[in-house]
Amino acid sequence: MPASVNFRHLDLNLLRVFDAVMHERNLTRAAQNLALSQSAVSHALKRLRTLLGDELLTRTAFGVVPTPKADALWPSVRDALAQLERAIAPATYDPQVDTANLLLVMSDATAVTLLPPVVARLEQMQAQANLQVLPLTTRDPRKLLENNETDLAIGYFPAAVMAILRQGLDSPLRRERLYESEYHCVMREDHPLAQGEMTLDGFCEALHLSVSLSGRAHGPIDASLAALGRQRRVMLTVNQFFTAGQIVAHSDLLTVLPTSFMRATGHQERLVTRPLPAELQMSGLQVEMLWHSRHDDQPAHRWLRGLILEACGRPC
Repeated sequence: MPASVNFRHLDLNLLRVFDAVMHERNLTRAAQNLALSQSAVSHALKRLRTLLGDELLTRTAFGVVPTPKADALWPSVRDALAQLERAIAPATYDPQVDTANLLLVMSDATAVTLLPPVVARLEQMQAQANLQVLPLTTRDPRKLLENNETDLAIGYFPAAVMAILRQGLDSPLRRERLYESEYHCVMREDHPLAQGEMTLDGFCEALHLSVSLSGRAHGPIDASLAALGRQRRVMLTVNQFFTAGQIVAHSDLLTVLPTSFMRATGHQERLVTRPLPAELQMSGLQVEMLWHSRHDDQPAHRWLRGLILEACGRPC
């Protein structure tokens, strides 16, 4: 901050606008979140640019891009605002009275499992909370949580969970296991391999579809096969379980899914599951809920975590 800036005269609202725009990278969405007009947001940014002597954000066709100074400044601003909010926020959250805008990331399969009971509960209690669910595109959401780009990440996160366990109390992230599910081979009901035991030879000789959030075709199944000196042909890789169900139900492709994800295919009645070949040693899928420690004591966030646990049949 330039020496000429008197911090005592700095308008805190300017930092709130800066934080919202950095989070959204879009002036329109930031204005909506702040309940301000876009011109008010633009004016606040102009004042902050003048105070700090930096452009901070430049417009592009896809939103705004921060300058190096803005990138360096944002973590301190974000953490300071979060600390201030914790200090002055109400100690309780009344979902029927208090509004809240909460952002979650999860795969389509997890959303199919969790969101119906969550929405039913929201309607039952006439909650004023608004939930935004974005697609999960990574197996490691630590940066999303650390950069405050999401409130909760729900899914299978082995690397993040191992890091949390390794860091112990020093970890900035928290976790809660929601449920576990076993992997099975999935195919159309009249598939040639739909009857009888699934052998390793039959499994390897078939054509496969892989569901990968990252887009990589090689996954845990392929690692297990490689340990046996075997391999499969992954003919198609997709990043949605619903898409996988559509294709497998109308082709000879096999896929491997956690059994809890079968509902997400939209074709449960046309698909059958078979246990994986006995030689394949596959641990089950552990679905975790991850959040940043800055939200530990935030009342609306605690309420949301309890709602998710309740949807999984877990005690809050």
